[in-house]
Amino acid sequence: MKFLCMAYEEENILNALTKDEWDILRSETLNYVEELQQRGTLISAEALQSVRSAATVRVRKGSISVTDGPFTETKETLGGFFLIDAKDLNEAVHIASRWPSARFGSIEVRPIEQELREEGRYDVLGEKK
Repeated sequence: MKFLCMAYEEENILNALTKDEWDILRSETLNYVEELQQRGTLISAEALQSVRSAATVRVRKGSISVTDGPFTETKETLGGFFLIDAKDLNEAVHIASRWPSARFGSIEVRPIEQELREEGRYDVLGEKK
């Protein structure tokens, strides 16, 4: 089963790391990526550029609006993601808990839909409305 793990971070915390602290965190992350690749668990992992380079797009009544940034009121923003293959949510959570930046932010773990269901988009755990 595939799970998307989204790493939320506070840029100011990561920017405050010393060069040595950053080098250690970066090395830990790259080593963990390599470990997951060797186990065949990691499908993809990507870091995102600063939230300051983001744009939020909305379409309402045929009109497009673009807002700089993520347009959010939270300190933690999406810093990157990794897509994994795990037997169940428990294993996915265990894998996410070992991601080094989880110590500075949070990792949201969400199952990937196999397909866009006919009965509805967000019904809880496949329950019919």
